[in-house]
Amino acid sequence: MRLRFEGVIWYWRGPAPFHFVTVPPAEAAAISEVAPVVTYGWGMIPAAVTIGATRVTTALWPKDGAYVVPIKKALQDAEHLGVDDVVTVELEIDA
Repeated sequence: MRLRFEGVIWYWRGPAPFHFVTVPPAEAAAISEVAPVVTYGWGMIPAAVTIGATRVTTALWPKDGAYVVPIKKALQDAEHLGVDDVVTVELEIDA
């Protein structure tokens, strides 16, 4: 499954700080359909994420009935990204 969408990078301050982009409702619904087959536990969905010219592997997190994409530090640094930046996210999920 390949998905492409735009979103805003936001910051969550937890035990360790994280940056995320929220998956829009239509794309989240598509992910939910394959989630039972691809999750490795706790609802986490392994995925490859591409922003700009940089591709990383990560896992989508379930949140409030949808999913969020962690924006790893390596991705932030390579693409010069920060909070409130609008990015085009390309997701690839092996289903």
